[in-house]
Amino acid sequence: MINTNFRRILFATASVAVLGGCGANDIASPGTGGNVIINNPTPTPSTPTPTPSSTLVTPATGCPTIADPQGLTDAGTITGPTGTYRVCSLPARINKSIQLTKIAGLLYRLNGRVDVGTDGGFTASAADTNVTLTIDPGVIIYGGTGVSWLAVNRGNKINAVGTATQPIIFTSRDNVLGLNTDSSSGQWGGVVLMGRGTVTDCNTGTIAAGTCERQTEGAVDPAVYGGNDNSYNAGRMSYVQIRYSGYVLSSNSELQSLTTEAIGTGTTLDHIQSFNSSDDGAEFFGGKVNMKYYISVGAEDDNLDTDTGVKANFQYVIVAQRSGIGDSIIEADSDNAADGDIPRQNTRVSNFVFLQRSNNGPDLAAILLRGGTDYALANGIVVAPNYTCLNISRAQTASTTVNAAIDELGAPVFKSVELQCSTKYLGTNSVTAAQVQAIFGTGANNNNDSYTPTLTSLFVNGASETAVTAFDASTFDAFFDKTTYIGAVKDATDTWYKSWTCNSSTADFGTGNSGLCTSLPTT
Repeated sequence: MINTNFRRILFATASVAVLGGCGANDIASPGTGGNVIINNPTPTPSTPTPTPSSTLVTPATGCPTIADPQGLTDAGTITGPTGTYRVCSLPARINKSIQLTKIAGLLYRLNGRVDVGTDGGFTASAADTNVTLTIDPGVIIYGGTGVSWLAVNRGNKINAVGTATQPIIFTSRDNVLGLNTDSSSGQWGGVVLMGRGTVTDCNTGTIAAGTCERQTEGAVDPAVYGGNDNSYNAGRMSYVQIRYSGYVLSSNSELQSLTTEAIGTGTTLDHIQSFNSSDDGAEFFGGKVNMKYYISVGAEDDNLDTDTGVKANFQYVIVAQRSGIGDSIIEADSDNAADGDIPRQNTRVSNFVFLQRSNNGPDLAAILLRGGTDYALANGIVVAPNYTCLNISRAQTASTTVNAAIDELGAPVFKSVELQCSTKYLGTNSVTAAQVQAIFGTGANNNNDSYTPTLTSLFVNGASETAVTAFDASTFDAFFDKTTYIGAVKDATDTWYKSWTCNSSTADFGTGNSGLCTSLPTT
């Protein structure tokens, strides 16, 4: 039984919590407001004193100095359930290389579009501003408005390198305020890397003349990408979470958590988690992309979207849709008359687990390959018990003819892929389901379209997965590791997904990480 004094303490503690929640939507200017002091009754020695479960964050005293003369703007403080933070707004355009350091009680804010440097044009030249935005481990950056997004222009770089225990987090204002749930999404733009790789579907220039360029979807002002350098280096992003992205910038066009546009093999991407993007988890336009250790949770459109002639390699991929929300896991290229354009897309994915829990969009399957794409899937698991697994659209995509003159490698390739589906195959736009079935080739190349999952902890291999003979993906490209297993996670000793991720009701990545995606870490 709780004694009378302890009841008074609990009531007083609840009063503090209610008062602390007031005004959480406001950002206070420095020096305004004040502390609320409540004198609780002193408990008797026999009465236990409640122990706080965590220490609330207190605001940093001010914003650090950066190399850019514009500096950071001290925008006061913002208060949420994890505490009160100093807010330091980035300039609209970063004109000199700067470093964002981790400081206790401090958040960095994107007030709208923030440009890293100025676009240097189609080719490298003296016009490049050569600005690098360096973001230290543990830094949290949030979009202050819906139209906030980070634009890393051609001729400039990002260096966002977190660690397994101190990931960098890009998120939304509502996440800071504690207003989000596991269904929230689309609260700011996202991160966009623009480069000088080759692209198709030109907005300006032509493929034939080697002058093809495109404009970032949804961007009101110029945000151009394209060139002839598939080795382009846009910098590095490692151990990064991108939460609640995908705001509609204009004309019904959303950004993704991460959008790469004509970047090249000089760019390093690994250990990246997208959480609850209202569009794709990540989308890759043109150029040549290499990425390992990618997690997409709760995206409301596709999770791995590849377009406009990209050459891409991905290894170790976990995708988990929210129940009843989302389109396909993979959407490759655009379904239009441009499927003869070259360079033709060539994407290869190895060691993946795809958990399909919805198919509410037009793609009609967990995997949609179209637009003449060349595609290879190896060492993978598709769990879609209520949906169609594979849809191949347009004759050029299904073509088995290899033709170097048109950059055509033949039909999609499947090696050691396991499918669990209600409907296995679908063909559209002159491709038949029978053709798709023949291309997948169950029973050959260790492919199986009658797979029964024994996954543990949602995505960790069990007995059925361990029994499958793996394909040597390093024969695709030296980028790939040769593994002895299919799937993204070999067994309980394989913990690459731990520590740097966040958890939700959709996917739990275990203890010891940054905690719930709906909250901010306080360390």
